[in-house]
Amino acid sequence: MPPLAADLLVVAVVGLFTGSDLAVNDPGSRQADALSWALFALSLAALVVRRRRPVPVACVTGAACAGWALYGHIGELLNLPVIVALYTVAVLGDRRRTLWAGVTAAVVSGAVALIVGRDVVNPQGLPVLEMIWPLVPLLLGEAERTRRELLAEYAARAERAEAEREREAARRVRQERVRVAREIHDILAHTVSAMTVQAGVALDALDTAPEVSRRAMTQVRASGKEAVRVALRREPSGGAYPGVVETTAYRIVQEALTNVVKHSGAGRVAVSLTGADAHLEIEIVDDGPPRPEPSTGEGYGLIGMRERVPAVGGTLTYGPVPGGGFRVHAVLPTEGAPS
Repeated sequence: MPPLAADLLVVAVVGLFTGSDLAVNDPGSRQADALSWALFALSLAALVVRRRRPVPVACVTGAACAGWALYGHIGELLNLPVIVALYTVAVLGDRRRTLWAGVTAAVVSGAVALIVGRDVVNPQGLPVLEMIWPLVPLLLGEAERTRRELLAEYAARAERAEAEREREAARRVRQERVRVAREIHDILAHTVSAMTVQAGVALDALDTAPEVSRRAMTQVRASGKEAVRVALRREPSGGAYPGVVETTAYRIVQEALTNVVKHSGAGRVAVSLTGADAHLEIEIVDDGPPRPEPSTGEGYGLIGMRERVPAVGGTLTYGPVPGGGFRVHAVLPTEGAPS
């Protein structure tokens, strides 16, 4: 409900009960006259802006309530507007303001009780009791404000924890990328160095030891075949993905490329990452020779994929491509992904 609509509803309820009490004329009292109704209208008008000006509204409604008492009205519900106003002062303020409002309201209410108590016709309640009732709405408002602050603190802690988990996941992804890059660099450097050495041996033994030269060149060719050309196509959605989704996608591509190098005999592999509003689609296809459908995933490194993808609520399919090659396809949801 919009704040203004809620305020108007409160004003209507307060007006119903307070107006009903005001309309009753007790013998010997001056209740339902023009001044009483003017104070009534002033109190209701002030309550409309109680959220924006809680302290002035509490002063206006308190003055109206004191005016009713001093004017000789002895109704039981005429303090309802100031009760609502004092509650608002506490619930929208702080502890210090609640304390000052409580002291002020108690002193004023007690003083009014002492003045009106001298009237033998319409005696007011005991001053001590009259000093206590303004404290009740203030205590209720203080309790509600404390509850709201605790809920806000819990929500802020949850947001900070979620942000920390996202940062930790991103940090781990970066660390893993650095580690893999270093491994690739070391492997390539080692392969190129080995090919250079083997080529040198083949060149030196070309005339004197043809068999040695042939074996060296064979090793050079085998080392060269270990390098796979990778074509990457990315179509991001434009938004940031949850850290767990990024980590899972990275692992899928990493494991699929590892499988291509180790088991496929392929010379080329295509990696496609397509982002949408609600999911991230990953496809890795190589051009290796035909090979059978893996029955358990052993030897192809697919066990890790089968564990990771369902953990984030995604789907995974894989298998040989007609005519040769192997395809891995995963769809990861990006909305509501677990942390």
